[in-house]
Amino acid sequence: MRIALVTESVASVAWSDRLVASLPEHEFVRVSPGAAERPRSAPPVAARRRRALAAYGDLVRALVDPRAAAGFGSALNALTDEARGGGLPALLRSGAAVRALESAWFGSAAAAVAAGPGDAGVPLVQDALVATDLLERALRPLSLPWFGSRGSLAGTDVCHVVDGPSAVLAGLVAKRRLGLPLLLTEHNLHLRERYRGYRASRYRWPVRSLLLAFHRLLAQESYAQAGVITPGSAFDQRWQEYCGAPRERIRVVYEATPLAEEPPVGAEPDRPTLAWIGPIEPAGGLEAMLRAFALVREELPAAVLRVHGEAPAGAAAYEEHCRALARRLFGEPADAYAASADTASPGAVSFDGHPLRLRSVYEHASVLVFSGTAGVRPQLLAQAQLSGRPVVAADAGAAREVLGRTGLLVPVGEPAPLAAACAALLRDEERRERLGHAGRLRAQELYAVEPAVDAFRTLYLELAAELPAPAPERTDQPFARPAEYWVGAFPKGVPAR
Repeated sequence: MRIALVTESVASVAWSDRLVASLPEHEFVRVSPGAAERPRSAPPVAARRRRALAAYGDLVRALVDPRAAAGFGSALNALTDEARGGGLPALLRSGAAVRALESAWFGSAAAAVAAGPGDAGVPLVQDALVATDLLERALRPLSLPWFGSRGSLAGTDVCHVVDGPSAVLAGLVAKRRLGLPLLLTEHNLHLRERYRGYRASRYRWPVRSLLLAFHRLLAQESYAQAGVITPGSAFDQRWQEYCGAPRERIRVVYEATPLAEEPPVGAEPDRPTLAWIGPIEPAGGLEAMLRAFALVREELPAAVLRVHGEAPAGAAAYEEHCRALARRLFGEPADAYAASADTASPGAVSFDGHPLRLRSVYEHASVLVFSGTAGVRPQLLAQAQLSGRPVVAADAGAAREVLGRTGLLVPVGEPAPLAAACAALLRDEERRERLGHAGRLRAQELYAVEPAVDAFRTLYLELAAELPAPAPERTDQPFARPAEYWVGAFPKGVPAR
């Protein structure tokens, strides 16, 4: 079977590498929307130009007017059809596209639903120019050269999309133009990340509102069109169902990690050590960790805290605030301990930056702590469990699902319960060992490579059997398609001959 594997982010590429290596019986055609060059053909002319601009106007109206949101899918399909002849990116960057966007966006209905205090939600001409450019970039996968009769996706049986809005859009085009059944895998919901990331966006509120509406409606359309949806956790499944994904099409497949085969880390460090892991930003929960550690030090003066993480763009002030808080609470430089725990005499708290190897973090810790208020990526929690160290995590996101009863969960943003959990583990070596071993066994069960590979092997066969996708050209390769493909090609109730 030939599988079109569409990936976007670096993490999804690494995951797809493992999937391809584990399924040698299938042929994978790997494509990435981000690696494709922007098409440079001239804009369409005459009737095609008018149809494309009309579809673009309908799409913008779906974004700005909730009453027209149901027309997003048909407008996207119309743009997909008009992209066949080439020239769509040039048209969507033209003055005609700006005027079409202004006509749909600046109307009374759109202004009535504009959000924001005062005039902050009223779109301006500069917003129209910015939004036109951003929408053209977002819609660029419609014009990629993979979908023609001789494109790289021609003759594939299933389109498997892994994370990211550009990859999702490419998958929708593959289904529209080639009839490929669509398998959608989301390890990190791009819609949720867009809502989080746009809080501090440099764009004005009307542009942010327009782009968030695009990503929201794109997610809803992809869930409606996908034959099977595979989130990385039951927590993400609830998000998908909230956005309209049919429950009967969802299969939870945990994101496999090859670390499940590695041995646990060795002996603990001599001093009781907490290792905090996460981004140094308000949602990372570092301030709560520092205040909790002050309570831990009252019971265990020998304990140390190692902070592993770095501040993302725009969070430098928060990092400095946390360093100042550490100096005030512990009366020492917050970056005094940057050397190895085996060769230096650490202070109470150290800021060690982003770790090059997470295993080295686990080796120099007694307890691993994740206090982020937005939830931790499930695979990161699983990797921490696989180290054999006990884990304390804030009860957010998929933490309860991943840790189960093999880790300690604490309320989000509350230093006292966090301190109590950390101190209880640091005082009890036997409990640390017991929870660490149980957590490792649980992570091996949920995040081993073999169950995930078997799940996708089965899903590929199911999609090929239930939604056969005839290729534009017959292949000369013997046994290129599985038997399930040909069985599924016959209508139900009609015997195959």
